[in-house]
Amino acid sequence: MHAPQRFEGSDQYVATHDLKLAVNAALTLQRPLLIKGEPGTGKTMLAEQVAAALDMPLMQWHIKSTTKAQQGLYEYDAVSRLRDSQLGDERVRDIHNYIVKGVLWQAFTAPEPVVLLIDEIDKADIEFPNDLLRELDRMEFYVYETREMVQARHRPLVIITSNNEKELPDAFLRRCFFHYIKFPDRDTMEQIVTVHYPHLKQELLAQALQTFYQVRDVPGLKKKPSTSEFLDWLKLLLAEDIPPEALRSQDAKAIVPPLHGALLKNEQDVHLFERLVAMNRANR
Repeated sequence: MHAPQRFEGSDQYVATHDLKLAVNAALTLQRPLLIKGEPGTGKTMLAEQVAAALDMPLMQWHIKSTTKAQQGLYEYDAVSRLRDSQLGDERVRDIHNYIVKGVLWQAFTAPEPVVLLIDEIDKADIEFPNDLLRELDRMEFYVYETREMVQARHRPLVIITSNNEKELPDAFLRRCFFHYIKFPDRDTMEQIVTVHYPHLKQELLAQALQTFYQVRDVPGLKKKPSTSEFLDWLKLLLAEDIPPEALRSQDAKAIVPPLHGALLKNEQDVHLFERLVAMNRANR
């Protein structure tokens, strides 16, 4: 078994001290790391950066509402076997030909330790996390069709993300090390922007940050803009050569920001913002 390494962040990802502690705690305890936070706060990217920083392969399992836990282990393709038997194919003699290995199986049998990302676990059925408890705990599972036990050669670093769409079972939570990624404060956001746009002019960055946090602070927003949406917005501001002055009004009242479609993602929020701007103007 490889000695656990330590994650110290990377050039491509601004990790807070608490987040680095959480990753290293999961490595030390050999437990899954459960990462929660608003959508767009870099949960998925964390797994990519941890894998790169620790020089470990990354395997990803992106969960949908229809995903079943069994798919992560393996699936038995009975339909193909029936078809091949009707065609007289020799392959039907060996049932192994019809076992499709899932991501967990691949992670367990990899020649070296891997980072295994189980992304957006809260999208699946409520029983999904419980159905994986034993496999993630014992690092083994049984294949009934071939009567074999698949055991992990090396324990993967399991990183599980959740957008908090639904509560996860207590039994599952007990087995994880938990970290909530807080929405970045202004200083952290400035560091994140510098990683992506190192040559951004300070004046534009300062005004964009002010406008962005003003938008997030608007009471009643259905969906607050995220870090990834802020980065998209900055990219557009640069591409369209929008000057800092265009992001503020003469009297320092709120304005609907240019290219706001990168930040506000539904018509209710756009209308809400427009109404607030109109009220501000009326109260001048």
